[in-house]
Amino acid sequence: MNSELDHDEVLHAPLHTLRRELDRHNAPPGVEKELMAAFGARFPKKRWYQKLSMAQWGMAGMGSAATAVLALMVTLHAPLPSGSGLESQKQQLVYRDDGAAFIALQPFEQIEQAKATKVVQTELPGEALAAAGMAVSPEQAGETVLAEMLVSADGEPLALRILAQ
Repeated sequence: MNSELDHDEVLHAPLHTLRRELDRHNAPPGVEKELMAAFGARFPKKRWYQKLSMAQWGMAGMGSAATAVLALMVTLHAPLPSGSGLESQKQQLVYRDDGAAFIALQPFEQIEQAKATKVVQTELPGEALAAAGMAVSPEQAGETVLAEMLVSADGEPLALRILAQ
């Protein structure tokens, strides 16, 4: 076989004839522009909400209504804390010896059932307070804080009270 150049020379004349014949079938540039403008006027672009059919809008409405009813039913049948908001706040705090409130580290029922509890004064690092869920600034994270802990007979911490920061 010959090189690629020989193939190009052999095909050059028939391809030139083919191109010339196809050029006669192309529409002038202005015709395509006019056709596209007429098509755009007849069939304008729809917005996203216009593309949905009435059946699709109905299904979306029914789905939303069902979700709202389900959420309402769950909310109405959820167990509510007994009493006022003060009662639910009291479950998080343990009052002892007419001082400041302790912050519960264990469930309230476990603290009530604990026998022979004692209050121990200690110094806690700031990281321990952050681990207990209290807000500690990064500057104070390395410092210690004076605190009292309510401890069960077996030494398990039940509640915490910050004395000084």
